[in-house]
Amino acid sequence: MGFVAFAQTQIKGKITEAASGLPVIQASIYEKDRALLSTTDVQGNYSFTTNKNEISLVIYAPNYEVIELTVNITGATQLDFQLAPLTETLNAVQINARKEQIFKLKRLKDVEGTAIYAGKKTEVVLLENSTANLATNNARQIYNQVAGLNIFQNDDAGLQLNIGGRGLDPNRTANFNTRQNGYDISADVLGYPESYYSPAAEGLKEIQIIRGAASLQYGTQFGGLINFVMKEPVKDKPLEILTRNTLGSNNLYTNFTSASGTAGKWSYYTFFNYKKGDGFRPNSQFESKNVYSHIGYTFNEKTKITGELTYLRYLAQQAGGLTDVQFNNDPFQSNRERNWFKVDWLLYNLRLDHKFSENTNFSFSAFGLDASRKSVGFRSNRVSQVDPGGPRDLIVGDFNNYGFETRLVSEYTIADRDATFLIGSKYYRARNYSRQGPGSDGSGPDFEFRNDEFPNFPTQNEFDYPNRNLSFFGENILYLNEKLSVTPGVRFEYIKTESDGYFQRINTDAAGNVILNQRIEEETVNERSFVLLGLGSSYKPSNSLEFYGNISQNYRSVTFNDISTVNPAFQIDPNITDERGFTTDLGARGNYQDYFSYDVNVFGLSYEDRIGFIIQESPDGNIKVLRTNVGDAFLYGLESLVDFNLRKVLLNNNKDYNFNFFVNTSYIRSEYTRSDENGVEGKEVEFVPELNFKTGITAGYKNFLASLQYSYLSRQFTDATNSTEANQSGVIGAIPSYDILDFSASYKYKNYKLEAGINNVLNNSYFTRRATGYPGPGIIPSQDRNYYVTLEIRI
Repeated sequence: MGFVAFAQTQIKGKITEAASGLPVIQASIYEKDRALLSTTDVQGNYSFTTNKNEISLVIYAPNYEVIELTVNITGATQLDFQLAPLTETLNAVQINARKEQIFKLKRLKDVEGTAIYAGKKTEVVLLENSTANLATNNARQIYNQVAGLNIFQNDDAGLQLNIGGRGLDPNRTANFNTRQNGYDISADVLGYPESYYSPAAEGLKEIQIIRGAASLQYGTQFGGLINFVMKEPVKDKPLEILTRNTLGSNNLYTNFTSASGTAGKWSYYTFFNYKKGDGFRPNSQFESKNVYSHIGYTFNEKTKITGELTYLRYLAQQAGGLTDVQFNNDPFQSNRERNWFKVDWLLYNLRLDHKFSENTNFSFSAFGLDASRKSVGFRSNRVSQVDPGGPRDLIVGDFNNYGFETRLVSEYTIADRDATFLIGSKYYRARNYSRQGPGSDGSGPDFEFRNDEFPNFPTQNEFDYPNRNLSFFGENILYLNEKLSVTPGVRFEYIKTESDGYFQRINTDAAGNVILNQRIEEETVNERSFVLLGLGSSYKPSNSLEFYGNISQNYRSVTFNDISTVNPAFQIDPNITDERGFTTDLGARGNYQDYFSYDVNVFGLSYEDRIGFIIQESPDGNIKVLRTNVGDAFLYGLESLVDFNLRKVLLNNNKDYNFNFFVNTSYIRSEYTRSDENGVEGKEVEFVPELNFKTGITAGYKNFLASLQYSYLSRQFTDATNSTEANQSGVIGAIPSYDILDFSASYKYKNYKLEAGINNVLNNSYFTRRATGYPGPGIIPSQDRNYYVTLEIRI
């Protein structure tokens, strides 16, 4: 196939203020529903090239009216625009409508920056006007319009995010690639992809979610990508200060204070977030401190460099897990007073963005992590057992990694048709360390090992985990005509994971006397390389309708948590191996004249050698829980979101009002299609509620906004044998169906904003998680009825 240069027409012009005639700097010129075409320079000038005869444009600048128009092109064209400033009397609802943010959820364009999203299932949560409880990162409210998400709800401060979907374990969002402004934030993308750090929702602009077929650009994982996009520096002033203070149930107090501004070519955004509270159970106090800083320097309209630093530190007492009997008697009891958890998380990033031409963008990102997680406490497979005192189980993990990612996106023509290609590479290097052994016999948050005091402690191990990953990826959008595009993609992965260390095998008799004390050295190297393929397609018969479909191969490597940590609640199969499979989507989405926004799709997920839990009976008659490759599974289902703009339907689009109603439904079926384990084949897959339903209504007048949300999830299993009867550790057993009602409201007056809400209005007792380790093991209850009040001041 030959590459044919197609005639390019230059469009240029100047954008000024309507009243003063002064240039508007950094105004954005978009092709509607497509990529950014150009931005204005310091003189207000812009230019771009196109090969089209007709083009639909959107001209946008903060604090100005948005202009939309369609231009017929017959030759080189000069297009000047005058932007009218937004009047100060406009309320927040009107401003958002002008920014086309009538709906809380939007989709990513085919190309944004140095990324391609054509043909993929994308969802973007807009937080600017969210009525969710942002102070505590309430995931149930924040992600309420993202179809099919399963959320662990056991943290009343939002210290960790636990979301999954389509049968993927929600624990610490480990089955998604989690990023902040495009760079990795989890402990170790390959060896320990758990996210102990979750960005403060009050500092977020939006959350981008690209489902399963995101593997080609962002990694190999089954879940896809979650990218937290932080707020940007304000462009029209050198300093803006915002502070938010929240009071809530159980002595909750949070403070979020940010500073932002732009001066010449420099820009910055920084915040400090503090949280403390007693928790909704005994023995569950917490304190958290989070600092984020972003600084940017714009060399010219083509080149910009940014640097970011994030630090999180929190200490939380952990109330422990419960058995089913304990939960039924009192869901908020606790018999653990000596269990603690501590996280230190330091992230850093340096990014260069350069525009080689109007059609070619380049980015380079260098990132790294220096972090640790520490847990100490009494863990028993009989969670109802009262802590007898003595030495505690101490687990320490240190994570040190760095990486580089480069991306190049360029638009071109092929056989008289538009096309866009992406090529990129990523290098990732990690050296992690874990140690497990005896902690102190005290009750406070002491994270020092006491091997000399307790040499016969039964769980002791120490390992280094050096990991290395090199990948190359590429995608190419081919526009077969004005409506149809296909996007093939490929990703090459080289992975080398190692472990070097020992574990101590210590057995005692009934009287507690040591009868075996054996140190076993282990050194393993697992080196592999493979290619993942994918294909996406999009057909847009009109501006209000798009059909999309995609399929992509997926891969998950065994983590060192899968193979080394000693846990009294279960055993690990020494022959556990990596998982493989693929994800596919087929759907329709669009926005019908702002009457309603919708996204309806069917999906399939094939899982080979899925890792999970099974229950086995040993020769001596004892029952044990084993973590192993359970078998092959297939999941399929329907996901849908419809958001109705009732203001336009019922109120003649009166922009003094805000009136939306959404319905978010996910119906999933799952089955183990092959297994060598008894009692597994034909059973349902874990963490799959057959029905996941959320609905809500938001209503407002001028600067007042209120919302009511209802959530329902049907029963789900936690092990591959679909046990409904719980065991003594509380780890195995079903998670019963539950429903939740949430209310929230906000009022804005000039530079002040007051927010308040009640979560779990009906005060239902429920749980969403059976933890296999910390903060359990056992059932981790969810929060009862609680309230919050937030005061925001902007200076």
